[in-house]
Amino acid sequence: MAVNAEVFGKVKEALIDALGVDDDEVTEEATMVGDLGAESIDFLDIVFKLEKAFGIEIPRDELFPDDILTNAEYISDGKVTAEGLAKLKERMPFADLTKFESNPLVQDFGNLLTVKDLCNYVVTKTS
Repeated sequence: MAVNAEVFGKVKEALIDALGVDDDEVTEEATMVGDLGAESIDFLDIVFKLEKAFGIEIPRDELFPDDILTNAEYISDGKVTAEGLAKLKERMPFADLTKFESNPLVQDFGNLLTVKDLCNYVVTKTS
């Protein structure tokens, strides 16, 4: 599914501003952490900029399900359990978890969220 160009433009602008990355680095497939270098403190700024750009409210646990990733009920041997994956899918229908499902290491979750996922999230919040 193609990302809405207007949404992508505003998300891209917010990411360039918040992360100080170059225009050409922000692609739909770029991961927030691995490719763009976002750190946890940056996500607060990104959320603020997206809320302002789109006139929406973004509850922290919708985009970043830390409560699932730190809950012993959903984690076993450093991996997200099947029940945890189901919770993540429920909480994050905008994200493609396919790659993560094959080897759901908690430490790799940060490299999961892409610019496209962020755009899809915004679309769900604005429609």
